[in-house]
Amino acid sequence: MKRILCIWLPSLAIERWAKTSSDYAPDSPIVLTIEGAHGPVLYAVSKAARERGARVGARLTDARALDPQFIAVPADPAGDSALLERLARWAMRWSPLVEVDEPDALRLDVTGVAHLFGGEQGLARDIEARFAVMGLTARAAIAPTGSAAWALARYAPCLCGEEELETKLGRLPIAALRLDPDTLLTLERLGLKTIGALLEVPRLALARRFRGAEDVVDALDRLLGRKSEPLTAASNDTPPRVLLRLEEPIMHEEAAGQALEQLIPRLVRQLEERHLGARRLVLTGFRVDGSVVEAGVATSIPSRQGGHLKRLFEGKAALDPGFGFDAFALEATWTEPLGAAQDSLVEAPDPSGDIARLIDRLSVKLGASRVRRPQSCESHVPERSSGWGDAISFPAVARERRRVRPQRLLDRPEVIAVIYATPEGAPRRFVWRRQVHDIARFEGPERIAPEWWRERSTARLRDYYRIEDEAGRRYWIYRQGLAGDGRGGAPAWFMQGLFG
Repeated sequence: MKRILCIWLPSLAIERWAKTSSDYAPDSPIVLTIEGAHGPVLYAVSKAARERGARVGARLTDARALDPQFIAVPADPAGDSALLERLARWAMRWSPLVEVDEPDALRLDVTGVAHLFGGEQGLARDIEARFAVMGLTARAAIAPTGSAAWALARYAPCLCGEEELETKLGRLPIAALRLDPDTLLTLERLGLKTIGALLEVPRLALARRFRGAEDVVDALDRLLGRKSEPLTAASNDTPPRVLLRLEEPIMHEEAAGQALEQLIPRLVRQLEERHLGARRLVLTGFRVDGSVVEAGVATSIPSRQGGHLKRLFEGKAALDPGFGFDAFALEATWTEPLGAAQDSLVEAPDPSGDIARLIDRLSVKLGASRVRRPQSCESHVPERSSGWGDAISFPAVARERRRVRPQRLLDRPEVIAVIYATPEGAPRRFVWRRQVHDIARFEGPERIAPEWWRERSTARLRDYYRIEDEAGRRYWIYRQGLAGDGRGGAPAWFMQGLFG
């Protein structure tokens, strides 16, 4: 059965502000405010302010009417959201499927995970204890649905068996359904103040009275699991990932390298089972203060050779431990299919693997942007049909060559002087770099039209010739334009490349 865990951080905003403020005192009546339609509105309140009557959602003027001593500070919802995102990544130590539930909760799919922590009670205690170390108040609850876990975390933060779930949910207030305020007010005026009371009302009556965005029946179905509510972070094809938890925090920089000794063989086994090869690996170190640090490497071809992957991390696995690491994760964020293959039986092995490993190590040492290889480009104009790209990001791909092309292309075509019998006839003699070449034989022309979507309307077509001079040297030249084409003067000749 599905088990969803909800982590509610009821004081996330005020606790984050308290950790970053030098003027905070525990007994100060602090209220964080945001701009509302009619002035500042309370966004979060400290414990002292709550005891004096401050409530989230009230206007600041109304709160100060109760107690003028409230200290108003502008809230930072964007910063709170960024912290929640970082905590979601940190929470992947318990499950790879983590969903951010704005503005102050996380939901995790912990199906089949709880036994690693001594059961669901042990998992909840571990979560609350680790958040407490960071100075954050957390309340955890586990249920078969995300809505039920959300409701229990806020209104009844303790675990219960499946047979007790509906009974326990029935005692919760209707606010646990996450309905809009107007719908909640209407239900309370009807005397329906608990979910149990709502369940006793015929479904047809509720469906007729509450429709659209205020669909009470839909909220009940999601709460009780009658309607599926998958996590947005859930994926049917999660990337290969292995996790290593430490019994005690480790403070030295060599910890990440030592963790790789255990993580890489386990990840390689996963890759072998799924017939995959890694193209990019990310090593994540989880710190005790809730922050994470990462180091990544990439390969030019899919690989699952443990020794090679370990060598790529040399010099990159020295992660800053901060206040100490208590867990590490290694994930193959980019994979490609890789079946089993035999290098060789009697012949020499294919050197392409050695070249790829060399590229990988050079990219790690020098930086991926400093190791480049020629790449083919989508263009039929010769000087645009090739370029340079990162050796890691763009592996070399053999492309079928349908036409004969020279082994060497000039970076820029060079002007040559050609003598020919007629304006549109074959060349007979040309002068290039102050040397006269008599043409013994030729092939062509091969006409290449201009790329009208890239060039001006005055661009001229090209007629290419493969020629050989009397000394046996072979060249690739072209005539740009035709006589009388209305796009310039007389045709011009250029040297494009050399054969052999």
